[in-house]
Amino acid sequence: MAIGGGALLNVCCAHTDAPAGENKPSSSPPSKEMTDEEMLDWLQREHFNYMWDGAEPVSGLAPERIHMDGVYPENDRDVITTGGSGFGIAGLIVAIDRGFISRGEGVERLARIVDYLGRADRFHGVWPHWLDGPTGSTKPFGQKDNGGDLVESSFLMTGLLAAREYLKDGNEKERQVAADIDRLWREMEFDWYTKGGEDVLYWHWSPDYGWEMNFPLEGYNECLIAYILAASSPTHAVPASAYHNGWARGGGIVSDAQFMGLPLLLSYNGAEQTGGPLFWSHYSFIGLDPTHLKDRYADYGELTRNHALSDYRYCVANPKGYAGYGEDCWGLTASYSPDGYSAHYPGNDLGVITPTAALSSFPYTPEESMQAARYFYSKGERLRGKYGFYDAFSEERNWYTPRYLAIDQLTIAPMIENYRSGLIWNLFMNAPEVRAGLEALGFSTTGESTGALTGSK
Repeated sequence: MAIGGGALLNVCCAHTDAPAGENKPSSSPPSKEMTDEEMLDWLQREHFNYMWDGAEPVSGLAPERIHMDGVYPENDRDVITTGGSGFGIAGLIVAIDRGFISRGEGVERLARIVDYLGRADRFHGVWPHWLDGPTGSTKPFGQKDNGGDLVESSFLMTGLLAAREYLKDGNEKERQVAADIDRLWREMEFDWYTKGGEDVLYWHWSPDYGWEMNFPLEGYNECLIAYILAASSPTHAVPASAYHNGWARGGGIVSDAQFMGLPLLLSYNGAEQTGGPLFWSHYSFIGLDPTHLKDRYADYGELTRNHALSDYRYCVANPKGYAGYGEDCWGLTASYSPDGYSAHYPGNDLGVITPTAALSSFPYTPEESMQAARYFYSKGERLRGKYGFYDAFSEERNWYTPRYLAIDQLTIAPMIENYRSGLIWNLFMNAPEVRAGLEALGFSTTGESTGALTGSK
């Protein structure tokens, strides 16, 4: 059910959109040479700010895009992204833990978010890809994509479950927020999204178009987390056979291909020989810790490390001879480009570097990612603004754009924190349902997250 007109607006506008006091994120860059730790602080604080000062004012959630030039697609200013908001919620936890904002301010924002999500449109407990911020009603992502989006909702619930674990032993208000998150989690009907009991999950369902989008989730791509959560659900779980026969395609997901001298391990849908865009190693792994994760198909620590490192090696090799590419300037993933949005990867290399690709890979390639961070920072105001580095740039075409996308900005703070402390990984992986779900799917996990994987150039 959509939120009724101005009712939510009256409730939520009593909150301020940004906190007061010393902990407010600042976009002013330090005046001196930064140490590595100072650079990491700056990166996390600035990119988290998209979810803080940049948040949609009614919901407290992440706008799909923020264009500093003021030019937007028609009727697009108030659009919330559910998946990007999940990454932003993980970033809120980081901001509380790092002291970028006070705990009280963070909990107040989380309470607003959870209250809003409980009254926004859902379809068998699953949110749409986009919501209209002021009303909580569905904003169609496409004509037939006007219902539940299981993948985006899984990204959202990952952040929420990490927040539940962070708050569940806190004060009375924190425990209430955790309980409200738990209710939303239990209301997600993963089993509905098997289309009547098929051995696979489906991405979309619409009350108007039913299953006409017809998009089964088959790996490997960014959607792994949907199966983890579906197996972990305490109320609407799907059987392990859906993972093995659907996602893993009866074992067909395994690949012996190599790229840039590194085994890919799994078959990347649509990009089998070169790996896919780097967000495939970010989105599902905001909460899911690959460092100690294995199943019958892959070692996910090796998988994610090889994916990031092969992208780095490709940009260093620079087979197309693009200006700017090198050891300090790398990273291909989906983003804006001079010709519109595109999923950049070695098989679709348009000469566009997207900062989040390298920055969200800190757990996998810490040295290479730091080199890139310092280079991006050196580009000055052409590449950075109020919410951190702009979405993408191309030195080949002398193209820079003062525009941001939530799904790129908001993976940076939590993934850097996973590198630094393992905070979000530990919260999510220690949720009892997640542990049970991973066991049901045949995953083995060992140890606690302590930061980066060990890699080499």
